[in-house]
Amino acid sequence: MTKEEHITYWLKTAEHDFEVANHLFETGRYDWCLFISHLVIEKVLKAFWVRDVDDIPPHHHNLLKIAKEARLNLSEEQKLFLDDVTGFNIQVRYPDQKFNFYKLCTKEFTTEKFEKIKELYQWLLSQLK
Repeated sequence: MTKEEHITYWLKTAEHDFEVANHLFETGRYDWCLFISHLVIEKVLKAFWVRDVDDIPPHHHNLLKIAKEARLNLSEEQKLFLDDVTGFNIQVRYPDQKFNFYKLCTKEFTTEKFEKIKELYQWLLSQLK
């Protein structure tokens, strides 16, 4: 796979997951909406990684760490938000935290976080051009 094909792979799968996250939000599956949203951001960050660092992105899911390793120029607010979104990955995966996260993911909470994720997603895509 060429570098460009690899980048396209990460962006296409992010786009697919973004559509899934929107559907999950519309159907009230707020915890899973935020989990999939984490994957959207992770995949876009991995496209940056492939473009700017190496063909093989890291296997971890820490968004802030991936962004730093890819040498993205982020604001402090963006860094804090990436750290926050990384938690959505962990909180849905582990049974002892899953129910607490489910309860946290009200429509209001998810709307606020998902709107910020959509803004970040669009901003990241604009930085790739």
